[in-house]
Amino acid sequence: MPSDETVGVRADKRIEMRELLARCNAFRGADTGRSIFQLVTTGGGYFITIALMLHYFMAGNYLASTLLTLIASGLLTRLFIIQHDCGHGSFFRTRDANEMVGRCISILTFTPYDFWRRAHAMHHAASGSLNRRSVGGLDTITVNEYKALPENQRRIYTIYRQPFSQLIVIPILYIFFIQRFPPSQTMPFLKEYTSIPLKDSWRSIVGLDIALFIGIVVMGTTLGWVPFLFCYMPVVVLTTIIGGWLFYIQHQFEDTYWEHDTNWDFHEAAVMSSSYYVLPPILNWFSGNIGLHHIHHLCSMIPNYKLPECLKAIPEFQKTNRLTIRESFHCLRWALWDEAKKKMVTFQEVNA
Repeated sequence: MPSDETVGVRADKRIEMRELLARCNAFRGADTGRSIFQLVTTGGGYFITIALMLHYFMAGNYLASTLLTLIASGLLTRLFIIQHDCGHGSFFRTRDANEMVGRCISILTFTPYDFWRRAHAMHHAASGSLNRRSVGGLDTITVNEYKALPENQRRIYTIYRQPFSQLIVIPILYIFFIQRFPPSQTMPFLKEYTSIPLKDSWRSIVGLDIALFIGIVVMGTTLGWVPFLFCYMPVVVLTTIIGGWLFYIQHQFEDTYWEHDTNWDFHEAAVMSSSYYVLPPILNWFSGNIGLHHIHHLCSMIPNYKLPECLKAIPEFQKTNRLTIRESFHCLRWALWDEAKKKMVTFQEVNA
């Protein structure tokens, strides 16, 4: 049983998080003009960059084409954040506008909009809950769960949690293959694991598959398969890796938050299980301010372009779960949640 002092501290923390949410509510809701401007400039910049890439590639200027790949990937990352905001219903004021834009962008991001929206909602609803881990999140198990796994599953989980797997293999497999076949879920290391039923996922996934097939055939036959495969596809691959890194670093830091439902609290988990990734302004722009993830999880109805304003207005957020770029690379070693220590630990610590 927790002590009275522990219960008191926990209650104070939860009151604090609810007070922060009340202050965040001033930034809720879309500004239609700002949303349209962001969509037009980002989408327009993306298509112009792709056109220039293809021009330089077909002219034999592979260096210029390769350099533009970095810009195009950054812009596609920003488009994914717009799709992400549409999924939360925060980018436009009406559901129809959010869904139309989100589904159109999904063809560029290779990510089925309706399926992803539901999976991501599950991630938000149960972030930091050890009893409700589900599709939509990065599989994380506790030290005791790891020790209880059969030897072959421990080996699989160890491979799964390696940096190369997390940042390269898993994101690429997920975007290009796993999401193409309903139902989609991550690796089932857990007995308690919630996925999305086939009847609720197939329409979104198959619908996007058909749209992608048509789009790829049209682009391949129009532009040529060599420019498409060696010029355009690297943009999607690099964007996938960037997205995998951002998603990893948003929740896989040493002092993150995991609790069983008896102690779990939505508002506390929203903030304490999410990092504040401190990035330079140019990277914040390309990533749609998603580094301010603790604010986003507490109030997902704040569109990406208002997150910096919320951070500036509420100083408490500026001190919570800060991670610099240099510090974020240390997070690659974390693999398991230690319930006794209340922090992430490495395989080496557990095996020792």
